[in-house]
Amino acid sequence: MNNSNRDLLVLFKQDLMSPQAIEMEVTWLHELLYNVERLDNFVLAHEVIDLVRYKVTNNPVEIKKMVRNKKEQAFIFLNNKN
Repeated sequence: MNNSNRDLLVLFKQDLMSPQAIEMEVTWLHELLYNVERLDNFVLAHEVIDLVRYKVTNNPVEIKKMVRNKKEQAFIFLNNKN
């Protein structure tokens, strides 16, 4: 896991935490975000709404293709299921 490509601002209420405890919290936060931001988890939480064809797609392969596609298409939206 590469932690160097992420900038985090972590605010703590307590001044009593040791530097090791802070480092442990930040490491835990990196691991949590890494798991949440994986493409497989992202695909499960989204769907594609295509207003050109009047179609809603939940197919993970098609969603991955759309996310990886650099070209934006008109009236095709990525919708979060939450």
